[in-house]
Amino acid sequence: MNSSSPVEYDFDLIVIGAGPAGENAADYAVKHGLRVAIVESELVGGECSYWACMPSKALLRSGQALNAARRLPGAKQAITGDINAPQVLARRDSFASHWDDSGQTKWLASAEIELIRGRGEIIGPHLVQVGKSQYSALAVVLATGSVPVLPNIAGLVQAKPWGTREATAAQEIPARLTIIGAGVAGTELAFAFAALGSQVTMLSRRSLMSREEPFVGEYLTKALADAGVQILQGLTPDRVDRDAAGVVSVQLNDGRQIFAEQLLVSTGRRANTANLGLEALNLDPTAKLNVDDSMLVEGFDWLYAVGDVNSRAALTHQGKYQARIAGEAIAARRNGEPLSSARWGSHVASADHVAVPRVIFSDPQVAAVGMTEAEARAKELNVRCVEYELGAVAGASLHADGYQGQAKLVVDQSRQVIIGATFVGHDVAELLHAATIAIVGEVAMDRLWHAVPAYPTISEIWLRLMEEYHFPASNVASGS
Repeated sequence: MNSSSPVEYDFDLIVIGAGPAGENAADYAVKHGLRVAIVESELVGGECSYWACMPSKALLRSGQALNAARRLPGAKQAITGDINAPQVLARRDSFASHWDDSGQTKWLASAEIELIRGRGEIIGPHLVQVGKSQYSALAVVLATGSVPVLPNIAGLVQAKPWGTREATAAQEIPARLTIIGAGVAGTELAFAFAALGSQVTMLSRRSLMSREEPFVGEYLTKALADAGVQILQGLTPDRVDRDAAGVVSVQLNDGRQIFAEQLLVSTGRRANTANLGLEALNLDPTAKLNVDDSMLVEGFDWLYAVGDVNSRAALTHQGKYQARIAGEAIAARRNGEPLSSARWGSHVASADHVAVPRVIFSDPQVAAVGMTEAEARAKELNVRCVEYELGAVAGASLHADGYQGQAKLVVDQSRQVIIGATFVGHDVAELLHAATIAIVGEVAMDRLWHAVPAYPTISEIWLRLMEEYHFPASNVASGS
């Protein structure tokens, strides 16, 4: 795929899907002089802008700010009322741009990316059909995201439950909300709606966040209970019904029934590969799209997949990272330039394998990057782990009375570098990038000893973790 090709294409690149990943792939290709079009059947900006990352965090933030004030003597006495749900929803609407994508379309125009409205379908090599029009491109990027998966429960479809889209775009707060699923989205929305006045019940098949360090689930279970959320673990729904008055009943496998005005189903998502025309390329539209580290789909020299659609790391920021890599790689191939093959080269999405940062915007927050201890040991790595209580750090005790939290590092002893980090506590998301840099930069533990955290901040947890690593038998740590 290079400029010497005798074929004349309508575009150098067509991107199907104008969410954050698609926009980044298009933008980075344009920066290198490529002619690019992006195809979108819904709102330009995608799921994250209108129904996921932005509106969900807007729903969460006001309640968390109120809780933060209540943890501080002097501030809590000034609070004389409850949360104002209509104002929270109005602020959420503003962050979702009132579901108007005109601002995003103006950005596309300013970036010289052509917008084609409609559903894109691949009809052959290098060919994309949108409505009655056909377009050709040297390269095509699939950036169509993911879609929710409904579990097979009798009566569920007929009961018309909320998905995460309906929940984040809700215009009223239900008196009672039942949530099936206790993953990241379900947990965040449980906190949000509980703060906004709903009586929330969560159904979880297993312990919360079981893929993270064990203490993560323990902290979140307690925090949800403190927020008034009822968590029913190990139970599954047998049947769902909605009566004439709109009340939803969930029949559990232990014989109990739960009633609520709304039911939210948040049980996972799958790659949105249906109806893309993949059959024309002899690809199974229900199977995972395997890509190399430049995001090229296995078996093709012109088809790429970025973001949730490749099921590689289903996080917005990771999809944007993949898209930047893909845009750079597509431009290099188009311009006949060599691709960097080094592990951390500009055409290699290395971070997908070792340094994926993730945050649960709960209260307290969960922030993690890289491997957990269990994952590292499953790979038979020689690891040593250190932990420290966040509440014992001076900056944390100033941050909130009774601050509680935990920090953990997973260290590869053979290289003396961090390969995993997890933090639980109020506002710990801002600690995460330091850990990500340490992992990506492969900074040796002896060198990290010289990265001095400012006092008194929550970042002083890094000093305490270093002390635990270098002096495990001592009692160096103190309030000063």
